[in-house]
Amino acid sequence: MDNFIFDLMETYDYENIFFCQEKSLGLKAIIVVHDTTLGPAAGGLRMWPYETEVDALKDAVRLARGMTYKNAAAELPYGGGKCVVIADPKRDKTEGLLRALGRFINRLGGLYLTGVDVGTTVQDMEVMRMESPYVVTIPEALGRPGDMSFDS
Repeated sequence: MDNFIFDLMETYDYENIFFCQEKSLGLKAIIVVHDTTLGPAAGGLRMWPYETEVDALKDAVRLARGMTYKNAAAELPYGGGKCVVIADPKRDKTEGLLRALGRFINRLGGLYLTGVDVGTTVQDMEVMRMESPYVVTIPEALGRPGDMSFDS
């Protein structure tokens, strides 16, 4: 398991894997960018109580690769990406955690665009949007199309 992450990246040609944590908030997230050939990586933000970090990583890479093909098949100008948060959305989701995650996504400068997926809502995206314009699934009242989920 010495080269587990790089072997995983090389197998399906992933561009980036970002690990995000904010100890004071209990935030543990993984952002995967599979391919940006067609444009910035786009994919939903999934919050799930994964049993292990390896389970979360495997899910994130699988879903990010799926988004590459989904976006290409739909002829959208996006590549594939995904964010998974290791947390129980019923118990662990807080405004602070969502805002911290928005700041992490913002630091990527548009490389990754996110929206609603399992365990998250349009209201969660509205909170994250306070920190990043790269959160793209936000309410119609804020001038966006509402729930355009990036799920796969």
